[in-house]
Amino acid sequence: MTQWIANLMPHLMLAPIMLPMFTAALMLFLREEHQRFKLGMNLISTVIGLASVIMLLGWTNQAGAPVTMAVYMPGNWPAPFGIALALDRLTALMLLVTYVVALAALMFSAARWHRAGVHFHPLFQLQLMGLCGAFLTADLFNLFVFFEIMLAASYGLLLHGSGRTRIQSGLHYIAINLAASSLFLIGVSMLYGITGTLNMADLARAIPQVHEADRGLLHAAAGILGTAFLIKAAMWPLNFWLVPGYSAATAPVGAVFALMTKVGVYVILRLWTLLFSSEAGASALFGSSWLILGGMVTMAFGAIGMLGSQRLTHMAGFAAILSSGTLLAATGFGENLLTAGLLYYLPSSTLAVSALFLIADVVDRWRADEEEGEPYEDDEAPFLNAELLPSVGFNLDEHEELLIGRAFPAAAAFVGLSFMVCTLLISGLPPLSGFVGKFAMLTTLLNPLGLGTSNGMLMGWMGWLMVALLIVTGLMALVALTRAGIRHFWANPEQSAPSLQVAEGLPIALLLLCCVALTVKGNDVMRYTQRAANALHSPDVYVQTVLGMEPVPAPKEKKALEQASPQAAARAAALAMEEPPVEGISAPEPEAELQALGAMKLKTSGNALAHKEMRP
Repeated sequence: MTQWIANLMPHLMLAPIMLPMFTAALMLFLREEHQRFKLGMNLISTVIGLASVIMLLGWTNQAGAPVTMAVYMPGNWPAPFGIALALDRLTALMLLVTYVVALAALMFSAARWHRAGVHFHPLFQLQLMGLCGAFLTADLFNLFVFFEIMLAASYGLLLHGSGRTRIQSGLHYIAINLAASSLFLIGVSMLYGITGTLNMADLARAIPQVHEADRGLLHAAAGILGTAFLIKAAMWPLNFWLVPGYSAATAPVGAVFALMTKVGVYVILRLWTLLFSSEAGASALFGSSWLILGGMVTMAFGAIGMLGSQRLTHMAGFAAILSSGTLLAATGFGENLLTAGLLYYLPSSTLAVSALFLIADVVDRWRADEEEGEPYEDDEAPFLNAELLPSVGFNLDEHEELLIGRAFPAAAAFVGLSFMVCTLLISGLPPLSGFVGKFAMLTTLLNPLGLGTSNGMLMGWMGWLMVALLIVTGLMALVALTRAGIRHFWANPEQSAPSLQVAEGLPIALLLLCCVALTVKGNDVMRYTQRAANALHSPDVYVQTVLGMEPVPAPKEKKALEQASPQAAARAAALAMEEPPVEGISAPEPEAELQALGAMKLKTSGNALAHKEMRP
C-alpha cells in the first residue's frame, strides 16, 4: 500500500485542491432544481478527498523516517521562481481535520440547510479548495490567493439562508476581512521589497542576511502581516467580529468556520517557526512575547464570554476564541515539546467546537416552541396537598403518565450525551482528548526539558500565568456549559422529544467519535505530533527540501541526459561489440588474426629491447 501511494506522489498532493475546484466548476453548470444531484456530487467529492488526505498522512508518517516531506512544483519551475506546494506532517494533519469537519458539516446540511439558498454546494467546495490550498502552499503570494478564494466562498456561505441578522453580521464580516486582506498585501509587498522573494523557504534563508539598517522595516512588515493573520486567528482585541458572524451562520457553515480560525493559527505557527526561529540571527523569536500575552488575554476573553453567553451558538463562538488563544499562547513559548502538545490539542478542540455548532442547531429548534417553565394556575405546590403531604398518584402528571421512571426519548438522550461529551472536551476534563492535550501542555510548562531532566529550571512568570489560565479557563468553560446543559435539558421535564434526523445525528457522532479515537490512540497521535513539532523547530529541513527540489526535465532534455550518462555510454559500448561487420569488409580469418597478433607482440618486444640498450 505504501509503495502504491509512493508511486502516486507527488501528484497526489494536488487532489485536495483540484478535486473541489473541478467539482465546484461542474456544479455551476447545473440548475438549482438539481439539489439532490449536487448534494451527491458534493458528498462523493468530499469522501474521495478525505481518502486522498488519509493516504497523504500515511505517507508522511512512514516508519523509520523522522522527517518526511514532499514538494510539488505545478509549473515545473524551481523554487523560489515558481509556485511550490509542500507537504509535511503538520500540513497532512490540518488537511485531515479539514476534510473530517467538512464531511460532517455536509452530512448535517443534507437534512435541511443545503436547500435554504442558492449555490451552497459550489461555495462549499470552493471553501474546501481555499482551506486546503492555504495549508499546502509554500509561497506567500499564493497563500494570499488561496485566502481570497476561501474568504470569497465564506461570504456567500455566511449569507446562506438570508435573514436580517445574517446580512448584518455578514457585512461586518466582509468589512473586517477586506481590511485584513489589505494588511496582508501591504505586509507581503514590504517583505518582497526587503528580501526580494516571497517563497517561505527562501525568506527563511534571506531574513538572517538582512542588513541591520533594514531590520526595523523587516519587523514592521512582519508585524503588519502578522496582524492580518491574527485577525483570522481571532486574537483579542481583533476578534469582535467572530461571535456575531459565526453564530448568525447556519449550523453547517458555523462548523466549517471553526476551521477558519485554525487557518490563522496554522499560518502563524508555520511562518513564526520558519522565519523567526532561533537561527534567524537578530530577528530570532521576534514577537514571541506578543504572541504569549495576546494569546493569554484571548483565553481570558473567550472564557468570560462563555460565562456571559446564554445562546449555545454564542458559547460555541467564544469556545473557538478560547481554543485559538490557547494555541497562540503555546506557540509563543517556542518549545518543541509544548508545540507537540498544542498540535494534539488543535484537532480535538476544533472537532469539539464544530460539533457544538451542530448540537446548538438541534437544541435551538427543539426549544423554539417550548416554554421556559411550567405555569401554575394556583398557589399550591404541584403533587402535594395542602398539608404538604404527597397526594394520591403523586408519581403521575396531569395526563396520568409516570413522572419518575418515565423513559427518556432516544433523540433527547443522544443530544444530551453529545452535549456532555462536548463539555468534557472543551473544558479539558478527563478522560477525553481535551484533557490529554491540556495535560501535555501543562507537563511541558512545568518540565520544559522533560520529566526528570528539568531540575533547577524556572519557567518564569509567563509560564506560571499560562498554567493558571489553562486550569481556570477550563473551569469557567465547565461552569458555563454545565449551566447551559441544565437550562436546556433539565429545566423543563415536560418538553417533547427533539426532532433529530439520521443525517443530523450521524455527523455529530462522527466528530465526537474522532475525539474518542484521539484519546484511544493517544500514544500514536502524540508520537506523530512530536515528530511534526521537531520538524517545525528544525527549519533547515524545510528550507533544503523546498529549495533543493529540481524540476522535471523535458522529454528531449531527459533523453539527452540519459545519453550522456555513464550508464548510457557503457550500454552503447556493449551494443557496439555485438554489432555485425560493415558491408564490403570481410571478417578476418582466425589463422590470419592469430598471425597478426603474434607479429604485433614481436614488434613490441623488439622496441622494448632497443629502448633498454639505449640506456647509459
